[in-house]
Amino acid sequence: MVESDPNAAEIDRLVAELERAEAYEQRLRQFIVDVKTELAAGRSATAMSMLNEALSYIDDATDVVAPHRDDAPRR
Repeated sequence: MVESDPNAAEIDRLVAELERAEAYEQRLRQFIVDVKTELAAGRSATAMSMLNEALSYIDDATDVVAPHRDDAPRR
């Protein structure tokens, strides 16, 4: 019988968390590129709308910014 490495699950969890964080960062960078493009084209209203969208994205991504554990006590 082969026992699984107890650290394997933690390593897998950390890798997945890093991948989510990387995707989050890439999306934020794309927001910046897109907003700069709109500003360069003189479309400040569109840029402001995109910035609002970026803020919503940040607000909605709390699990990436501040991960929580499902086993944490709830209040």
